[in-house]
Amino acid sequence: MQASWMILASLFFATMSVCIKYASAHFHTFELVFYRGVIGIVFMAAICRSQRVPLRTPIPLMHVWRSVIGVASLTAWFYAIAHLPLATAMTLNYMSGVWVAAFLVGGTLVMGRVQDMTRQGPVVLTVIAGFTGVVMILRPTIEQNQLFAGVIGLLSGLGAALAYIQVAALGRMGEPEARTVLYFSIGTTLTGAVAMLFVGPSAWVWPQAWWLLPIGLLAALGQLCMTKAYSSGATLVVANLQYSGIVFAALYGLFLFGDQIPLIGWAGMALIIASGIAATALRNRTLPRAPAEDH
Repeated sequence: MQASWMILASLFFATMSVCIKYASAHFHTFELVFYRGVIGIVFMAAICRSQRVPLRTPIPLMHVWRSVIGVASLTAWFYAIAHLPLATAMTLNYMSGVWVAAFLVGGTLVMGRVQDMTRQGPVVLTVIAGFTGVVMILRPTIEQNQLFAGVIGLLSGLGAALAYIQVAALGRMGEPEARTVLYFSIGTTLTGAVAMLFVGPSAWVWPQAWWLLPIGLLAALGQLCMTKAYSSGATLVVANLQYSGIVFAALYGLFLFGDQIPLIGWAGMALIIASGIAATALRNRTLPRAPAEDH
């Protein structure tokens, strides 16, 4: 049953990316971030009320830092979705597992624990494989003048990895998942609103404006399903099934948008998925799980 919840969560996130792709033709990235946050606030406030979760938190600064990282990652991901093939944008965002492994290796080097590096050989290999996959994915973006969007998508994965670590820290402090997601939605809304003051809002075009509604709903549903998947215990199978979102995104991209990805791009995606699964297996021994990442 845990596997079913994770697959459903991945389907929700992939479907949300389809809505973002359609909406991005009429609304800029900061507007999408804003409306995703507004709808998330309403949805998560209702969840907090039903679960009797108090809204006040004893660690507000941790939520501020988590929101800064998460909103930056979310904004970068939305931009990548708008300017890249759907499967490519999704894969670059799901690089978070490889980034976390890279942080582990980097931390070991900084601490000067050379003897630990010999034990982390498999982790090093997953990092190398993951970034080899990135090079393979970015090569087609260079040929299609999409390199900037590709780099932004890669940075979204870096931000998601940092957010993963921060959410894990909040979990260790005893923060309820619903309150953590609510505060993130508030941060998302505030950031989008401030950005819109400078870039201005787009004209609402009907019925295309309806695409804004499912973005927030699907994001909230995806996070809740992911939390449900982990609620009975963090298993390796559940953690790795998140990569099914890349498969869903690839199918959406092919059938809805006619995305044409060269063979080297598909090979890069496969390499990133394989390295991400391996990195997840290895990091399970080192880091506590986080129930939901940023989407």
